[in-house]
Amino acid sequence: MDYKLLNSQLASLTEGVENTVTNLANAAALLWYSLENINWAGFYILKGSELLLGPFQGKPACVKIPLGRGVCGTAAAEKRTQRVDNVHEFKGHIACDSASNSEIVIPVYKSGELFGVLDIDSPEFCRFSKADEEGLNEFVKVLEGALNAF
Repeated sequence: MDYKLLNSQLASLTEGVENTVTNLANAAALLWYSLENINWAGFYILKGSELLLGPFQGKPACVKIPLGRGVCGTAAAEKRTQRVDNVHEFKGHIACDSASNSEIVIPVYKSGELFGVLDIDSPEFCRFSKADEEGLNEFVKVLEGALNAF
């Protein structure tokens, strides 16, 4: 995956766009159509002590995830990226889609505060590499730039 190209595409899509939902929706769609072997890409937004479903691409998903539960809730609670090769071995995993076997979740910040998480699932085990993690962390930084621009 050419993350430099992907991230420049995101920068172009979000440039001058002062709407959070619009930017999240385009980011999810860009990931959905750019990454191979994924079955869900989207966002959960922090509201109080839980994550609420935001813009995404894929099958219908879990609506609420408590902080500290599942891969998404853990990433949010620990404020660090979670790259999981086999979600079935992840303690407290929440199976929104039984076809998902690996997952990467990256915290997203707005105005210096945790805003939510980017969540990407795959039906393949070990789908996400260290290079994917690095590229997707940069993707989130580009998105945060857009979210913090207004």
